[in-house]
Amino acid sequence: MLVVSGMSGGGKSTALHALEDLGFYCVDNLPAALLPGFFEQIRNHPSLYARVALGIDARSRGTDQQRLPEQLEQLAASGLQPRLLFLSADTRVIIKRFSETRRRHPLTFDQHALPAAIEQEKALLQPLQIRADWVIDTSELNIHQLRQQVWKHVGSEQSTMTIMLESFAYKKGLPQDVDFVFDVRHCPNPHWIDELRGLTGRDQAVREWLENEASVQALRDDILGFLQRWLPEIRDSQRSYLTIGIGCTGGRHRSVYLVEWLANELRRSFASVEVYHRELNGQ
Repeated sequence: MLVVSGMSGGGKSTALHALEDLGFYCVDNLPAALLPGFFEQIRNHPSLYARVALGIDARSRGTDQQRLPEQLEQLAASGLQPRLLFLSADTRVIIKRFSETRRRHPLTFDQHALPAAIEQEKALLQPLQIRADWVIDTSELNIHQLRQQVWKHVGSEQSTMTIMLESFAYKKGLPQDVDFVFDVRHCPNPHWIDELRGLTGRDQAVREWLENEASVQALRDDILGFLQRWLPEIRDSQRSYLTIGIGCTGGRHRSVYLVEWLANELRRSFASVEVYHRELNGQ
């Protein structure tokens, strides 16, 4: 379990979004009175809540805020082993961020001016900062750099970008959610071979027939080379999901074969590669 806390305007929301991209179940600003019940749920269902990140800030006030370090110690004693990530920033930077976003600091609702609210928040959160396993000063970090720092501190240098490979038929239109599209309609078509017409690109006979075609081999190698060259850079730009469409005329032979082949190759380098055959799933 990971607890994310820090100054308002310090980047907690960005940190939680980065953790969601790593597969964490994130809860932001859970009322302090509900924390014991939430912790009990985690303890009773460890497989369901294998990776949880909980956002806590100065809105959990008074005795509830003061008890949080004690509650974290109790959790550690019970075997949950919570870790605390704390985000800080210079007062001048926080003032500038609130000015740019035109949002209200949570402690200004107590009639404090912004600089006074920031100083009060620092005092409220000091016990958490002292208790923190990691402290990130976000004063000089942009959103992308902060995401990278969060991934680094929780033990992952890179995001777990999910790659979706989708086969489709051009005659039924382009998928709406694709980022890259490769048109393979010019490749030899097994549809015109009587014994292959009723099969799909998943069948061994179709695979062998296509792999004997030099143009199919050349195209698949070129597509793979393009993806191997650019997917790491796309992933490192904090992209969490990418869809690649492979289209042929009927969406049953050439595109299906190429999606399956590319998925097997990309899984050598990427942890999360999914496959979807639009026309086969809809039959």
